[in-house]
Amino acid sequence: MKRRNFIKKASVTGLGLVAVSSSLISCDENTKDKKAVAVLSKVIKPLVIATWKTDLAVETAAVVLEKGGSALDAVEQGCRIEEANEKGQSVGKGGLPDRDGDVTLDACIMNSTGNYGSVLGVKNIKHVISVARKVMEDTPHVMLVGEGAKKFAISKGFEPEDLLTKASKKAWEKWKETSEYKPIINIENHDTIGMLAIDKKGDISGACTTSGLAYKMAGRVGDSPIIGGGLFVDNEIGGASATGLGEEVLKTVGSFLIVELMRQGKTPQEACEEAIGRIVNKPGKNYKDFQVGYIAVNKHGETGAYSIHEWFSYNIYKDKENKNIKSDFFNKS
Repeated sequence: MKRRNFIKKASVTGLGLVAVSSSLISCDENTKDKKAVAVLSKVIKPLVIATWKTDLAVETAAVVLEKGGSALDAVEQGCRIEEANEKGQSVGKGGLPDRDGDVTLDACIMNSTGNYGSVLGVKNIKHVISVARKVMEDTPHVMLVGEGAKKFAISKGFEPEDLLTKASKKAWEKWKETSEYKPIINIENHDTIGMLAIDKKGDISGACTTSGLAYKMAGRVGDSPIIGGGLFVDNEIGGASATGLGEEVLKTVGSFLIVELMRQGKTPQEACEEAIGRIVNKPGKNYKDFQVGYIAVNKHGETGAYSIHEWFSYNIYKDKENKNIKSDFFNKS
């Protein structure tokens, strides 16, 4: 399957892409080091990619970059859009609750210098991505959990509010009629926005925020706020982020794996595909029952995206004429 063609033709796949202005790096034609010129010429423009069809979030981050803002500011502002989107039911306010009816949020953020901040199991605070940034910038720690994270957020001026909307409460009450958890691929596994950005300086940052799996056990935390799992950034190489069933991402330290594969010379697309392969090729893995997807970007602005759904679809239909399986979790600007 020519996934690279999908990325090149993304503007016609209905993903709602937004063009970002850019400044080309000038190269002297007389430069003796042709290899250096070739490398420099690949750094063309700032960009942002995110999981799922989060158009407004991506557009918001793109505007920050277009105005000369940092990649860190871009991913934070982009993720805040989804945290405030009550209709999404997978991130922030309106997220589907745990089995006890509590909405608990996880988030992490990582900048171009390798600094990292995260919060886990936070109640009543909507913009946990911004709390994670405060952990990174204002504390000597990288991770705060539960009531401690909430207390810290309030001390920084974040206002507590009820995150359980009428729609999410109604869905939870209907679930309680059977109390059976049967994940539906690309619906209940659609639980995260992961975002990566490169700014005009060429610096990379990433962010990830989620309300976790619907009707999870109280206290459950997935991959999203864990460095190397839901997110990893190395400014010399690139970044990666995950979405889907966090337990499976954590077992292979997926985002870190993708960055390391890129360090070894693989493209973002090749790295994403290999990371998915590490999951589906494990003995006894019932990968048909869950979803995992990765996005990645390297220092040159090349991008990649791949999911278990695409792997499965390709391997089922690879002998048929139509081999182009469209991604439903990738957004690029």
